[in-house]
Amino acid sequence: MFSTSNKNTLFCKEFWGNGPAPGGFYNFIGTNENTSNFNKVCKEYTTPGPFGTQHAFSPITTGSSVVGIKFDGGVMIAADNLVSYGSLARYQDVERVFKVNDKTIMGASGDFADFQSLKRSIDQKIIEDTCDDDEIVMKPKALYTWLTRILYNRRSRFNPLWLEIVVGGFDNGVPFLGHVDLRGRAYEDTVVATSFGKHLALPLVREKLGDKNLLTLSEAKEVLRECMEVLYYRDCRAIPKYTVAVCTKDGSVIEGPFNNDENWKLATMVKGY
Repeated sequence: MFSTSNKNTLFCKEFWGNGPAPGGFYNFIGTNENTSNFNKVCKEYTTPGPFGTQHAFSPITTGSSVVGIKFDGGVMIAADNLVSYGSLARYQDVERVFKVNDKTIMGASGDFADFQSLKRSIDQKIIEDTCDDDEIVMKPKALYTWLTRILYNRRSRFNPLWLEIVVGGFDNGVPFLGHVDLRGRAYEDTVVATSFGKHLALPLVREKLGDKNLLTLSEAKEVLRECMEVLYYRDCRAIPKYTVAVCTKDGSVIEGPFNNDENWKLATMVKGY
């Protein structure tokens, strides 16, 4: 492992394995040319040109709002099934909420390609946990914290993952719900949302909560249905089909897809267009 040559090779590559060189920075997934095809696939964005290194400045295939809510028996996360290609409603049957394991669920809005890349790493970790068979699984708060580090690291390199992620689940018998954005900023709350959901869905849920600490399971399902309906009417990057991820002490499950009933009679009253 150690070299006896004249050069200072005390910390040789074998000693560090896949880790960073002494004094260097850790390269997360998608940023190390030796461990990923990222630079080969996106060479035009990573190789400095006459105007410096070029990065993607806006997402292309995107998902819109995700809404998460705690209820008295667990956590729910809902999102519609649309992934838009620019302003085109291109992919209309894509689930954007996922079961990570029996204790953790998540949903994502923003660049769906970025999320697919990130989810491959999460799936690999779940496979490793399953193979270890030591009854130690990824908890929602661990995933939430890891995502803050990944997203902040990419933001610090001026090459962010264009994502807003909602993580929920059961952590030590207590419901957990958190939100992480593309800059690595994060917070936990009883209800969280991304994209237009911050403006349109959060007020609806908070109105239903009133003086209650938590809603019941049936109340949470109904308020999420109302949120998805309002988002469909008000957000041009939404469709009526949506999926719900539910996590309770008994495990996690993906429910749906569900369809909101459409009623456009009100449109005849809209003037000025």
